[in-house]
Amino acid sequence: MKYQWILFDADETLFHFDAYQGLKLMFSRFKVDFTPSDFSHYQQVNLPLWVDYQNGVITAQQLQHTRFKEWAEKLQVTTQTLNSAFLQAMADICALLPGAQSLIDALRDKVSMGIITNGFTELQTVRLARTGLLDAFSPVVISEEVGVAKPDVAIFQHALNLMDNPDPQHVLMVGDNPHSDILGGLNAGFDTCWLNTAGAARPEDITPHYEVKSLTELQQRLLSRD
Repeated sequence: MKYQWILFDADETLFHFDAYQGLKLMFSRFKVDFTPSDFSHYQQVNLPLWVDYQNGVITAQQLQHTRFKEWAEKLQVTTQTLNSAFLQAMADICALLPGAQSLIDALRDKVSMGIITNGFTELQTVRLARTGLLDAFSPVVISEEVGVAKPDVAIFQHALNLMDNPDPQHVLMVGDNPHSDILGGLNAGFDTCWLNTAGAARPEDITPHYEVKSLTELQQRLLSRD
């Protein structure tokens, strides 16, 4: 295989991330019927915060606080209480994407694997443990812990340092987000693979080395190069 290392994003690359179902479960535990309309309003607040977080404008803590501020006031709890409850609910409904288990099993003895995620520590470790993958990935680099988020090249350099600094050309970054995963990987000197399950249009200024529609297709491509 061409690569010594394969680095994966987590959400919607290895793990299905259904925020609506997670929020619905979380709010049910507070005796609230969380509706699609509530979710739409939540996303109007949440999505711009993630852009600001990835651009280094706000911290992880500011994101976690602001997205639940309105609900915390309604329920008379802290934003941290709601954020922790949400991450717990997301852990409770966690599921691997189709083809993820097969891909990981096929690569275990062929290449070293790691994770670089903009997700939060409270969720990532639990999901890896519950899916039996805690020993499959090292390092697991979480932006909340590093203090910078993808696509900042610093988080990729931090991962390289933990990997004993292999040649970046021998590293493949796999992710579903062209702006954080692919652009960030390209800027770090990695080969990149865009997991484009939705068939989205490729951004004009971002060109991944590979593009696949599924993890099964990625497995076929990687193993055909042995």
